[in-house]
Amino acid sequence: MRAGLLQMTSVDDPATNIVQIKALARQAVAEGAEFLLSPEVSNCISNSHSHQRAVLRPEATDPMLAEMREFAAAEGVWLLLGSLGLLTEDADGRFANRSFLINAQGEIAARYDKIHMFDVTVSESETYRESDSYRPGGQAVVADTPFGRVGMAVCYDLRFPHLFRDLARAGAEILTLPAAFTQVTGEAHWHPLLRARAIECGAFVLAPAQTGAHPTAPNGPRRTFGHSLAIDPWGRVLADAGTAPGVTCIDLDLGEVAAARRKIPSLTADAAYAAPR
Repeated sequence: MRAGLLQMTSVDDPATNIVQIKALARQAVAEGAEFLLSPEVSNCISNSHSHQRAVLRPEATDPMLAEMREFAAAEGVWLLLGSLGLLTEDADGRFANRSFLINAQGEIAARYDKIHMFDVTVSESETYRESDSYRPGGQAVVADTPFGRVGMAVCYDLRFPHLFRDLARAGAEILTLPAAFTQVTGEAHWHPLLRARAIECGAFVLAPAQTGAHPTAPNGPRRTFGHSLAIDPWGRVLADAGTAPGVTCIDLDLGEVAAARRKIPSLTADAAYAAPR
């Protein structure tokens, strides 16, 4: 199976981002990709809750979701729409950060709402409170595809290894991790954490990423790390997209998942123990 990682620099205008993602998707299909993956919040990156409320749409009317479902059906490819910011009917007005797995008929095969919210203080000048704008999901998701079982996660989920272990133990052979990792945390943690999740789970990890400076009002540009990665079940980096927007294609042999798990069967070797006091 050939996967195509779409590395984007999304802005705060969804219409502009639709043009960008479709151009990248067409390039990936031209290069033979059968499974396309886009980054977290492909439709809009913004620092302004009021702006998001003005431009985001519910799932039923989101234009990027509709156009990319049509694209998948027309081209006969599977697509992970890494995540979209979506309006909800929640009383507190928070949005959903939702990943979509779309099949080759353009149907939604699976949905996953990001569980872990990015509430961190990276430095005195860089603070994020994702839970102020987005409400967390509560359901882990594994989905069947013609090329293997896919376990879905998003960005900050990466720091919670038990989620990935649960996905792998539920049969996931490919772990997807669309992201908008910050520059500072990406430089320190992106590669080692993704490799660790692949090694621990004996699974392929496909991590399409946002990259570069995203012009957003009113607080100036937000910078993301890029370096979309494909990692094999032994923890080897198969592809690194660097920092430019573009398409990175990689061929995957799902037989490597079973081989890695036979060599190190840690998913089935848990030992009982008492928790520390």
